[in-house]
Amino acid sequence: MAKIDTVLFDLDGTLIDTNELIISSFLHTLNHFYPDHYKREDVLPFMGPTLQESFDSVDPEKTSEMLLMYRSYNKEHHDVLVKEFDGVYETVRTLQESGYKLGIVTTKMSDIVEKGLKLTKLDEFFDVVVAIDHVELPKPDAEPVLKALELLDSRPESAIMIGDNHHDILGGKNAGVRTAGVAWSSKGKEHLLQFDPDYILESMADLLDIVEGEEG
Repeated sequence: MAKIDTVLFDLDGTLIDTNELIISSFLHTLNHFYPDHYKREDVLPFMGPTLQESFDSVDPEKTSEMLLMYRSYNKEHHDVLVKEFDGVYETVRTLQESGYKLGIVTTKMSDIVEKGLKLTKLDEFFDVVVAIDHVELPKPDAEPVLKALELLDSRPESAIMIGDNHHDILGGKNAGVRTAGVAWSSKGKEHLLQFDPDYILESMADLLDIVEGEEG
């Protein structure tokens, strides 16, 4: 297997800590339509799938209304509730300085992706962002990962996908790239291990050892 030269990251829950923003956005939206019905633990399963999928599972007839309310609240509260995970900035900077090709592959809309990257000052490191509005089929389909590889002029056998959710692991596997789950996933490390990632990162800095030592 080829040496890794390309590193693709999910955004939410992987590079930046958006957990509280996502949870509060879901609670605000769902409890507007169904007062006092949803608690924190009820919305955790919605973290990972697309918003469309999540709201369709609640009530397909209200999905468009819920999407509008969620995105409005999410954008309004973004900068207060979002922060980067420990070690992310330093690790990503080191990867870029070492010549690795870097991309974001996410199920977020591109305008919110840009907002999060700028807020955490990570925007300078990524040449390619593939958001949900750039593809027909989101992760776990291979399309977003393959699109990022094409834009970076990279091959699957020399790339790795990093994420906090099984959609990231399965999307990477479906595209033929190596995969790594992050132990700080809101769903827990044990959840990710069920999907057989090639690696589990206990800290983002672990990634440096993997890519620098990986010769196949």
